[in-house]
Amino acid sequence: MQTFRADLHLHTVLSPCGDVSMSPAGIVAESLDKGLSIIGITDHNSTRQCRIVTELAEEKGLYVLPGVELTTREEVHLLAYFDSLEGAESFQRWIDAHLQVIKNKPEFFGYQVVVDRDEQVVYEEERLLIAALDADIHETAAAVIGYNGMVICAHVDKGKNSLFSQLGIMPEGLEVDALEVAAAANMSRITGRYPEASESPFVCSSDAHYAEDIAKVTTSFAMAKPDFQEIRLALAGRDGRGVSL
Repeated sequence: MQTFRADLHLHTVLSPCGDVSMSPAGIVAESLDKGLSIIGITDHNSTRQCRIVTELAEEKGLYVLPGVELTTREEVHLLAYFDSLEGAESFQRWIDAHLQVIKNKPEFFGYQVVVDRDEQVVYEEERLLIAALDADIHETAAAVIGYNGMVICAHVDKGKNSLFSQLGIMPEGLEVDALEVAAAANMSRITGRYPEASESPFVCSSDAHYAEDIAKVTTSFAMAKPDFQEIRLALAGRDGRGVSL
């Protein structure tokens, strides 16, 4: 087994909160400079920037988990990851069918653009991506699983848009692969307050909106190689794989 350092929660310029430094080229360069082996691309309610980041990263030997940060009807943030670009892009059709149609106001929320490898704008999303879906947490998680995706509850230690801030409980029957915290030290606080959370593995990610914040916190994966199935096995603690914060 080898150890791979990962930051699984990065926003690009497509997210209205993403800084201009979070272009595909900027993300790849900063991730490599900080010694990451794996990154997750998780823009708000959109997978449309995953392809360019992945293509650039593959050229440099950096593995990308194509994903998305979904906002459920309860305004809980869920991170979803897929085993291929095609899987992520296919899931985009489900998102488009369920995202509430609220027009973005760039001057207020920020621009929402897809850029190419040369940082030229090729698409602008007019719908507000931080709006909620019309699907609840169970429906959203089930949809991701139906596309063979992984589900991680985002920043459960934060007081806004998290599983516990919005619902106050771990919902019965909710299938997730892990819980995310912003700092490793917060894991014991969460499990102390919500004992049922101790049944799930934890990951630690930066939720970076600025390049300087990439890899501020990371998760180490012990596995054979950096790929989707190995990450899934590591989160499940199977076949000698595992995670550490």
